[in-house]
Amino acid sequence: MNEEHHEELIKGVARAQKLLLENSPQAIYIYFDDVHKVCNKKFAALLGYKSPAAWAKMDAPLADVVEKDQPKVVDAYGKASEKLAASKIDISLKNVKTGAIIKTGLVMVPIVFNGHIFVMHFLQ
Repeated sequence: MNEEHHEELIKGVARAQKLLLENSPQAIYIYFDDVHKVCNKKFAALLGYKSPAAWAKMDAPLADVVEKDQPKVVDAYGKASEKLAASKIDISLKNVKTGAIIKTGLVMVPIVFNGHIFVMHFLQ
C-alpha cells in the first residue's frame, strides 16, 4: 500500500470517529501504523503534546510508553489487529514535557474502516 492511501485511511477513520474523539471523557488514539495515527485532545494534552497533530507527527509512538511496558503494548496490539480481540493492560506512560509517569489502564479495541483494521486505544 502506498503512503497516500494510508494517509487517506487515517483521515477517513478520524472523520468516522469524530464524535467519539471529540466527546469522550477518555484519552483516545487510533493506530494504523507508526506514521498513520490520530488522537484526541485529551490524549495529546495528557502526554504533554501541544496538539493531536503534534503527537501524530511523532514517528515512534511507543516512546511514550515506559520501556518495560512496551512489549505488553506490542503484544496487545497484535491480539487486537491480528486476532480481532479486545484487551486491557496496565501500563505507564511518560509526559514528554514534564517527564511525569502516568499509570493507566489501556483498552485496545479492533475496528474496521474501509476493509482495513485499525486499533482504537482508550486510556482509563
